[in-house]
Amino acid sequence: MASATELMTLPVDGYDAARERTLRDVFKTIFTRHIVGAIAAAIIVALVLMAIFAPVIAPYSPTAHDAAPLLSPSADHLAGTDNTGRDVFSRTVYGARVSLGVAFLAVTLGTVIGVFGGLYSGFSGGRTDRFSQFMLDVGLSFPGILPLLVVVAAFGASFWVLTLAIAFTSIPLIMRVVRGSVLKEKQSQYIEAARAIGSTDRRVLFRHILPNVAPAIIVLASAAIPAAILAEAALSFLGLGIRPPTPSWGGDLSGEARRYFELQPWMALAPGIALSLSVLAFNLLGDTLRDVLDPRMRGGK
Repeated sequence: MASATELMTLPVDGYDAARERTLRDVFKTIFTRHIVGAIAAAIIVALVLMAIFAPVIAPYSPTAHDAAPLLSPSADHLAGTDNTGRDVFSRTVYGARVSLGVAFLAVTLGTVIGVFGGLYSGFSGGRTDRFSQFMLDVGLSFPGILPLLVVVAAFGASFWVLTLAIAFTSIPLIMRVVRGSVLKEKQSQYIEAARAIGSTDRRVLFRHILPNVAPAIIVLASAAIPAAILAEAALSFLGLGIRPPTPSWGGDLSGEARRYFELQPWMALAPGIALSLSVLAFNLLGDTLRDVLDPRMRGGK
């Protein structure tokens, strides 16, 4: 335990230099020293822009049966048509709105709830912490897909039901990681220094602890997004995703269309490539963010 005099001389903001570097140099570091991460970030930006500007990019309506079924890829239909005459490329472009939209919203909601729950649990300790850990153990004891199946089967498949279900399943892991980081940080001397100068618990938690666990939260959220994309695709593959004719990457890889994949493989190529590319890009970006933001890995360079 440090003396009162020593505590008064400690920087109460903790790792200021590390946090300043994170805010100022993270993008510069990614694009100059992590080429793979930079490429992954560019792919993600391209996919997001594709989802936003889908009406401009897609040459046809994703639900219109305007062409003959099972046409091969051509200048008129870049990825061919499906078994009902819909343009596969247009459906893939519009499918980004569902697949990425569900993932981003679910991870954002799950992260916010998990972060606040982890902060409160780790900082409070005692019975509150023990009870929350018991509930987390119960939640983590179920396979990830099982709660999704239960929720979707009970409330029906829709954009918001899928989003809330995936967000719900992401909370326990995020909450546990944040709690562990808070337990570590609150033992630091800069927390003792903050208390010594009269900082309230709320200020200690949100002004000092939260900024220092933020890098771990960012890395965790970036890793949760590809898992959410795959969860939406898995539910669609099982027939519990967004209902046709609404396009989604998982939905276009399932259902009646599967019967034509062996004969007409281009039906699966566009949505399959988009799904795989997005998951790979988010995983690579998550690895890069971990390398850049983790103080222990920075120290070794």
